[in-house]
Amino acid sequence: MPEHDLVVPPEIGFDNENLDAYLKQKGLLSNNMYFQILRRSVDARQRSIKVNLRIEIRDTPATVDYREYLQKDYNVRDAPQVIIVGAGPAGLFAGLKAIEHGLKPIILERGKDVRSRRRDLAAINKEHIVNPDSNYCFGEGGAGTYSDGKLYTRSKKRGSVRRIFEILVAHGANPDILFESHPHIGTNKLPKIITAIRETIEHAGGEVRFDSKVTNFLLDNEMEGVTLENGEQLKGVSVLLATGHSARDIFQLCKKNKIKIEAKPFALGVRVEHSQKQIDLIRYQCDDRGDYLPASSYSLVAQTNFNEIERGVFSFCMCPGGFIVPSATDREEIVVNGMSPSRRDGSFANSGIVVAVENKDLSSYNSHDELANMIFQGEVEHKAWIEAGKTQKAPAQRLQDFVDNKLSGNLLKTSYQPGLTSINMRALLPDFITERLVAGFKQFNKKMKGFITNDAQIVGVESRTSSPVRIPRNSETLEHVEVRRLFPCGEGAGYAGGIISAAIDGEKCMEKIAALYAHKKAF
Repeated sequence: MPEHDLVVPPEIGFDNENLDAYLKQKGLLSNNMYFQILRRSVDARQRSIKVNLRIEIRDTPATVDYREYLQKDYNVRDAPQVIIVGAGPAGLFAGLKAIEHGLKPIILERGKDVRSRRRDLAAINKEHIVNPDSNYCFGEGGAGTYSDGKLYTRSKKRGSVRRIFEILVAHGANPDILFESHPHIGTNKLPKIITAIRETIEHAGGEVRFDSKVTNFLLDNEMEGVTLENGEQLKGVSVLLATGHSARDIFQLCKKNKIKIEAKPFALGVRVEHSQKQIDLIRYQCDDRGDYLPASSYSLVAQTNFNEIERGVFSFCMCPGGFIVPSATDREEIVVNGMSPSRRDGSFANSGIVVAVENKDLSSYNSHDELANMIFQGEVEHKAWIEAGKTQKAPAQRLQDFVDNKLSGNLLKTSYQPGLTSINMRALLPDFITERLVAGFKQFNKKMKGFITNDAQIVGVESRTSSPVRIPRNSETLEHVEVRRLFPCGEGAGYAGGIISAAIDGEKCMEKIAALYAHKKAF
């Protein structure tokens, strides 16, 4: 079927009726034919904004049924068990893959299901009460459920990426994610999708258990299973560890059991919040983007030098039309993150602006060895809580004031519901972070004139961009380098960086488990 690359105005690129009329006018589409969008992206480099499209002309409508995956009659109720610790994207997609290979997944989640989890999120926002086991990071779907649902990935395995997207569509995601250049589901829609995935697993005979915190490993030369907080012991043909980047107790449990772990580079900084109109003005060069253009976004990176050492400063998880959320996992810390609803129609735009932290940057923490970076990360988060008066009111400062080293007399309105506390952020952040952030902001302002302004503010701290610990594994078998039948997986193990890459890693690990252990007896 013929494909065409087009460059069209937004009112055509984002409106199917207008696009249909345009294609017919150009002689590309006749009355008895149909089109399907294969790729769509916005080009805002010139004042006249264009939309790049790749379309396919078809004899029949595009009626691919992505629900085919759900119609297969899997039954693993009596199959060998595999223990999956964590119900984030890595754990859930590993569970789906286990069922395909005839294994029964037992998924253990320390937090609550998505519906019950909402009450704990409300308690953080309104009462500043953090439940260490049920929050924006822990619970059904992991951090991704209430963290925007951006589906960007650097994975080169396009077939694997497409499969993940199609499974998401089969469970309720908008099919637009299959062709958008920067696909996004939205915080408001993710909970139903996650619930649908869980129901698929349970329908096939798998189990998803909530309020099931792992407190120890059943380890006798090889990994046999886990012990839960209530004392229950569960065994399986293997244990897949998919606990996410914030499960510090799991890293400590690994160290206690002499399971090899390593300090891993990560990033730390702040979240910057502009009005969405400010970002639209910079990116689209117009006061009103109209009815068709999506809320504008940005991706920025700079190289900075401090004490003759170069480090990167970069934007992370940019949320157009979004809001900042409290992502602490303990009562005495402040962590911020960002998210957007599916329509991205909020009045604020926010993004993490973070500094790369290498292991050697924290030489004073060397006595802690593999947990050095985690301890440093936690100390900054705890200090933020102290600076905020021991509440979830996040420390903040107007952006120009931060660059000029000046305390802000007052702060702007914000999307961050617990509220803000005005401090000089230089009192909170280590010098090597502060100086690099200032240098990075100045470079960003050259790329996006008007980025530095006192009509924007920074909110701290953005510290959970990735895991500060890696659990090393064999590159071929994906088992732990020393402990057989233990499969470190996803963001928490240091092998993924987002929803899609974590899901792909969960599938990869489960395929290895199936190849090695599917023949073992059920427990």
